[in-house]
Amino acid sequence: MATITIKDVAREANVSVASVSRALNGGSGVTAETGQRIREVASRLRYIPHAAARMLITRRTNTIGALLPDLYGEFFSELIRGIDLAARARGLHLLVSSSHDSSDDAAAALRAMQGRVDGMLIMSAHVDDAFLRANLPEGLPTVLINSAVKNKAYGVINVDNYACARAMVKHLLDVGHKNVAFIAGPENNFDAQQREKGYRAAMAKFASKIAPNVVAGDFTEEAGYRAGQELLAQKKRPSAVFAANDMMAVGCMHAFREAGLRMPQDIALAGFDDIPVARYVSPPLSTVRVRIVDLGRSALESVATILENPDHQVAVRPAFGCEIIVRETCGASRVTASHKKSLS
Repeated sequence: MATITIKDVAREANVSVASVSRALNGGSGVTAETGQRIREVASRLRYIPHAAARMLITRRTNTIGALLPDLYGEFFSELIRGIDLAARARGLHLLVSSSHDSSDDAAAALRAMQGRVDGMLIMSAHVDDAFLRANLPEGLPTVLINSAVKNKAYGVINVDNYACARAMVKHLLDVGHKNVAFIAGPENNFDAQQREKGYRAAMAKFASKIAPNVVAGDFTEEAGYRAGQELLAQKKRPSAVFAANDMMAVGCMHAFREAGLRMPQDIALAGFDDIPVARYVSPPLSTVRVRIVDLGRSALESVATILENPDHQVAVRPAFGCEIIVRETCGASRVTASHKKSLS
């Protein structure tokens, strides 16, 4: 079957090719009656506009790029879901890639997207001012997620990791745990750095006689499992463990269970993010809730706003707040501490 072209639609509707193009691309220059007739003919002939040709006319791809550290795990699944929900509501498509383990990978991913996207969402440990200037076209609408970059050329949406981690440690101390250990995230990760700072600040203020106990992690279940084994091997076992994300908390839980420990009777445990699995592990995991879907949705809406209003001044957004979610693993019978901020 021959491919239907724009010329076929023009001939059938008895108008020019330019009129068909204007009618189907939302342009002016055709009457409402003619536009309706063109659309009806296009629908009857099952004409599908050529994407590349439409790009040349509109100078838009209707696609937003998203560069994330990884595509594995429930956090990124939820984040992408939020971005996608907002994109679909605006008739936009997504082009998603990951920065993997190096700035070279991140740069290659950004270069591959150039000319194919109208705007970018970027969440990557490899991104700083110099990197963005070297790898992004000037003027491309860009929003950074959880980033230390402070440049008026880019929108930034951050989770209040410091305050939320501090609140969770205070909660653990308030319910009676004196020796709280922390499983850190990757050294170069902004989220992980802020969460560790929050842990150390809370220990310094509310348990100043107890030395901070930090073990290395990398946000994976395997790292949490290894950290759990390391903590159990210490001469003085902590009474509670706060992991910098839920994935590590789940791995740590497995190490504790393997050693025959009960939670919270023998040792308490808490995580960060409130990924869906946190409420279904046994016992259910106490955690810091980040509204991950809303974070993704807000990031997409921010870049779309910049795209639709090129002269729009990129606003400094307040940090996304969190909420302490008390379940069984922390040893509290009810909510005794919380930290909430409005989500924007």
